[in-house]
Amino acid sequence: QVQLVESGGGLVQAGGSLRLSCAASGSIFSVNAMGWYRQAPGQQRELVARITSGGRTINYADSVKGRFTISRDNAKNTVYLQMSSLRPEGTVVYYCHADITTIARVTVVVWGQGTLVTVSS
Repeated sequence: QVQLVESGGGLVQAGGSLRLSCAASGSIFSVNAMGWYRQAPGQQRELVARITSGGRTINYADSVKGRFTISRDNAKNTVYLQMSSLRPEGTVVYYCHADITTIARVTVVVWGQGTLVTVSS
């Protein structure tokens, strides 16, 4: 009933920038906290950044502080991740995450399908 669709991944050289987008759609009453996670091959999925519905609380992984910026447009139910000074980490899958309250007033945890980000050296 609700889904997240990511876009913006791709290939970039180390030191470059990329902007990821994630839009929520479906039977939405409200979109609460949204965030980005990433998973490298053979590694566990880890939090990159998270933002609450009003944008007052933002959390970043220590490894991305000062380089990544998370933001959201509540009118579009969309969250963004601006990534700069990217490091040569190879291919990593970035996943969008959201806590969504449906029109049935049920709160569900939703994941996007993942978008590949490859940073070459």
